[in-house]
Amino acid sequence: MKPVDIGKAYDQITHLWESNRFNMNNGIEPHKRAITFTKERGNALEIGCGCTGRFIELMKIEGFKPFGIDVSEKMLRLASAKHPDVEFVQADICEYKLPVKYDFITAWDSIWHIPLTEQQSVLTKIIDSLNVGGVFIFSFGGTAEAGSHTDDFMGPEVYYSSLGTSGFLKLFIDLKCNIKHLEFDQYPELHTYLIVEKT
Repeated sequence: MKPVDIGKAYDQITHLWESNRFNMNNGIEPHKRAITFTKERGNALEIGCGCTGRFIELMKIEGFKPFGIDVSEKMLRLASAKHPDVEFVQADICEYKLPVKYDFITAWDSIWHIPLTEQQSVLTKIIDSLNVGGVFIFSFGGTAEAGSHTDDFMGPEVYYSSLGTSGFLKLFIDLKCNIKHLEFDQYPELHTYLIVEKT
């Protein structure tokens, strides 16, 4: 599946995040941990921002100037309504050229939807877009090996890919990043997040 297909799938399921049953604290503590590693509080970016606005709000509270990017038109429409003062862009992160440098970037439950063949180049682009000392947090499938699959757990079929835990660590070490934190935060599920700092 291409990112444009992922966007169309997410257009159909925004109700899952608008529901009162959605846990708005999901991912908040990992983001607070990541922010403690930042040295500056300038531009911040949420990749795959979705519609809840919870990380955008946290970044604002922490003194960043946040921006959001998502491939889903409906998600962005809802996000813009909640935060009309924030700039949101509908784009495919695989193709989009990030326009400025950032002190903080998050990609929570989003990067895993891009094609496996694009993982390395997209993550390299993200690190290149950080200021020195900038911090990146993202979640991924903490598999032993690289791979991809699709499932329809949320309704429409959605694609997932992962370089595997060791693959991601190797990439960020090769990119000369400091590994600040790695956690299987929903163990025994494979949901994993990583915090890295650009040196």
